[in-house]
Amino acid sequence: MKKLFLAVVLFFATAASIQAQLLKIGVKAGVNFANQTGDAFDAPNVDKEGITSYHAGLVAEIKLLDKFSVQPELLYSTVGAKYKIDEVSEDIKNELGYLSIPVMAKFYLTDSFSLEVGPQASFLLSEKDDVELGDAETFEFGLNAGLGFKITENFFIQGRYGLGLTEASKNADVKNSTIQLSAGFMF
Repeated sequence: MKKLFLAVVLFFATAASIQAQLLKIGVKAGVNFANQTGDAFDAPNVDKEGITSYHAGLVAEIKLLDKFSVQPELLYSTVGAKYKIDEVSEDIKNELGYLSIPVMAKFYLTDSFSLEVGPQASFLLSEKDDVELGDAETFEFGLNAGLGFKITENFFIQGRYGLGLTEASKNADVKNSTIQLSAGFMF
């Protein structure tokens, strides 16, 4: 009986150790340099600028092979743009808050440096604009690509470009475009 109990304890300790090496969970946050593309505001009297915003959320890394992992994330991210119209004295800022779910494939070029690429599904949670620019779409699909670097076993930084593939507005040809710089910690 003692041998069976010891074998069960040893099995679970080994399984927990292997699982801890294969799955890591953490948090990340950072800055967004967001803009909107499309021809909805391609008028000579409209000037468009990007906005600086933020993202934050949870991240997991599932190691599948020695040099390959999958990294699903659950982020709150704000994107949008600022528009200046000649006839209007103040800027019009369009800011959209999304619950974003990127799933990144991570290819490790070295033990610390990774190339990341993958799709992203985003669900609209909030919409702030200075004037009514039109209703935003409640779902957006996009692609992300970037680089990651593990500073230590637990602390990492990432840089990523995200391009929206679906329209961000129901009434205009507008797609979101974002550069994200992040820092995170894996537990």
